[in-house]
Amino acid sequence: MSDNVVTFEEQLNKNGSLIFTNVGFSMLPMLREGKDIIHVKRYCGGGLKKYDVVLFVRPQVSGRGHYVLHRILKENSDGSYWIVGDNNTAGENVSPECIIGVLDSFVHNGKNIKVSSLTYRLYVLLWCAPYHLRFFVLRFSGRVKRFYKRRIRRLKGNK
Repeated sequence: MSDNVVTFEEQLNKNGSLIFTNVGFSMLPMLREGKDIIHVKRYCGGGLKKYDVVLFVRPQVSGRGHYVLHRILKENSDGSYWIVGDNNTAGENVSPECIIGVLDSFVHNGKNIKVSSLTYRLYVLLWCAPYHLRFFVLRFSGRVKRFYKRRIRRLKGNK
């Protein structure tokens, strides 16, 4: 590795914020891989609430940790947070010490969307708040897609 590789933590400590594009599909439909631009502010402790999107480091057994951007769905009694991606049905407990940043805004389809905007709050209300309903929607849509793929293969004669 090059000596001039800068970690997200170093960038946040130096500038107070970080701008990047995401990798992965866990925050769909809000954030699309490699298309949307994300603006994260440094997390200095305290003040997190339900539905905040946080950047945290998932510790690895060996080497550097893995950066993850997911949404807080609940604060646990021990002070940790239950965090889930918008396109995920499973979550994980994350301690506040692992959190390094909080989503401030993002650019989606050329529009800058602040987390305080009405558009964003409606998205949270309709997609994130009914988490248990989302669980069934994601599971059901996956089954429907698989069913139609199998039917199309059969119609084409590819069993």
